[in-house]
Amino acid sequence: MKIAVIGAGAMGGALVEGLLKLQGQNPQDITVADPVAETRQRFEQMGVKTTNLNPVAAKDADLVAVVVKPWLAERVLTEIKETLDYNRQELILIAAGIKAEQVNRWMEKPTGLPRLYLVIPNIAIAVKQSMTFIVPCNTTPEQTKPIEDLFNQLGSALIVDEQHLPAGTTLASCGIAYAMRYIRAAAEGGVELGFKADKAKDIVMQTMLGAVELLKATGEHPEQAIDRVATPGGVTIRGLNEMEHAGFTSAVIRGLKAGVR
Repeated sequence: MKIAVIGAGAMGGALVEGLLKLQGQNPQDITVADPVAETRQRFEQMGVKTTNLNPVAAKDADLVAVVVKPWLAERVLTEIKETLDYNRQELILIAAGIKAEQVNRWMEKPTGLPRLYLVIPNIAIAVKQSMTFIVPCNTTPEQTKPIEDLFNQLGSALIVDEQHLPAGTTLASCGIAYAMRYIRAAAEGGVELGFKADKAKDIVMQTMLGAVELLKATGEHPEQAIDRVATPGGVTIRGLNEMEHAGFTSAVIRGLKAGVR
């Protein structure tokens, strides 16, 4: 599959890094379009093709991923509109808050509408561990399957309706930042408890990894696993209760809801 990634900032760049880690992916089948010369040079060193012209990147690709800030979406999409072959190419848009109806309005041609996928990954896609949400638009299940398979190779993908995309964004795309903030907070606590900063961070990361793998392996609800750790009168339940007194669960829920517009 020839892939064009238009916009190689934090998210677009992470997507390219993840694609390059896929088994059998030829770097020369990836084209990165970005206006910043230093960004293009970085990806040229990884073996991919680069250009500062979006239509050039899109022209020969099987899959065109537009990864831009929401306020740039209309300009970039309309710039490549006449280049795209709607019968042959798949169009992915990674831009929070943009609706399918808007894209269809911008991109409609006499030949019809593009096969469009609104996609929200997170930056862990760079290491093939993204939680990615996909909203197929103007497509059939058969056309959607290869796109879903691609993002499953880059972590875990979930097909959702457009109504649930904002919730998915805050839960997983914003959520990775929330998880990292917990790591930072716990690591700082580890320093106060006497560990060096780097060692405290390593301890917290391994602990979080262990929690995730355990829940995946057992299928337990988190509270069931907590009950196995929190012995009556023990330090675990005392720590948990102190966190709850400070509003831990409420703060997480409020933070998630604040991200849904």
